[in-house]
Amino acid sequence: MKRCTRCLTKETVDTITYDEFGVCSVCRQVEFKKEKIDWDERAKQLHAIVEEHRGKGLYDCVVPYSGGKDSVFQLWYIVKKLKLKPLVVRYNHWGYRPLVGENNTKVFKQLGVDIVELSTSFHVVRELMLESLKRRGDFCWHCHTGIYAGVMHMALKFDTPLIFWGESTAEYHSWYTFEEMEEVDEKRFNRLMNQGMTADDMFEFLGGRVERRDLWMFDYPKRKDLVKLKVQSICLGNYIEWNTKPQVEIIKRELGWQGQPVEGVPPQYDYEKIECTFQGMRDYAKFVKRGYGRTNHLATIDIRNGELDRDTALKLESEYDGKRPASIDWFLDILQITEDEFYDILEKHQVHPWKFDRAAVETGKPMPDMDRWDHTKLEGPVGPAKDANGKVVKYV
Repeated sequence: MKRCTRCLTKETVDTITYDEFGVCSVCRQVEFKKEKIDWDERAKQLHAIVEEHRGKGLYDCVVPYSGGKDSVFQLWYIVKKLKLKPLVVRYNHWGYRPLVGENNTKVFKQLGVDIVELSTSFHVVRELMLESLKRRGDFCWHCHTGIYAGVMHMALKFDTPLIFWGESTAEYHSWYTFEEMEEVDEKRFNRLMNQGMTADDMFEFLGGRVERRDLWMFDYPKRKDLVKLKVQSICLGNYIEWNTKPQVEIIKRELGWQGQPVEGVPPQYDYEKIECTFQGMRDYAKFVKRGYGRTNHLATIDIRNGELDRDTALKLESEYDGKRPASIDWFLDILQITEDEFYDILEKHQVHPWKFDRAAVETGKPMPDMDRWDHTKLEGPVGPAKDANGKVVKYV
């Protein structure tokens, strides 16, 4: 399978292209970021945007927040550096690990912010997880869409037009470049977040297992309402030079934010995706479909930043990517599917030329907090009705 000649990026990554030297499009984008962008000029642009909104309403801006490294840093930067009063909006995807609550208490108390949390019924979320796993090989549709659409709904509700997201997607993909000043709008939502499935689509797919009104949080707001409010939904990483490791050091030092182990991630990256119990399974599903996991992603970032040589990165990838997560039984119990069914589903979503070999898989180490993950037992089945032989009665 083809890889970038500079980093570890494989041809199965969405939007990736290679130039005549075999260097991937994201490596070239990061080159542009480091060599061509006038960050002083970008800072002036950011200052102008901020001053246009400062003090105009209940809040100066809305900040989406998960409690992971990026959202914590952007909230710290907005409060401490830009001196804005934000409304923090959290979308609860029902997968937060115990440490997240401890971290958030520290962050929210020290920064002195107001918080709104959105939580969809877990009965609905569980149906969405299973449906999106089957249709796209990714059970996180509810999270992708809930975070983005839900935040936009809150911007409208609180009459706050400025919304700050984190880094540009140009850091990792080629949906956009750093030259484009990517906005987090409906076009981006449909291109990247909802996997080509709207809330209307999901309602039809679920065949009456949820009500249409249960899905309001996943509907992108009406364009006329966003235009009327004059929404500006921007990436902070288009205006300041995004660099994860120094940013992590800031939030650890200034806010006492703590990292922790994550399935499939080397211990030196204790800051990466620490907030979600589903993360190990999500990265594993990506490996089954595309042949790369979280370590590939992290090592590639370090190569681009000159912090890791390619041979060492390849060894890390070989050691950590593709391990069967210890959390797999916990996850399968939630969706009421077997491990064989899980692999059968993902086989349909494999990206050529990758071919997953289940026989070669080793099981990874359990996380130290797994005994504290939620194990609430739910009555009633999930998924479409089945006949006496276990066959689906109706599947749209």
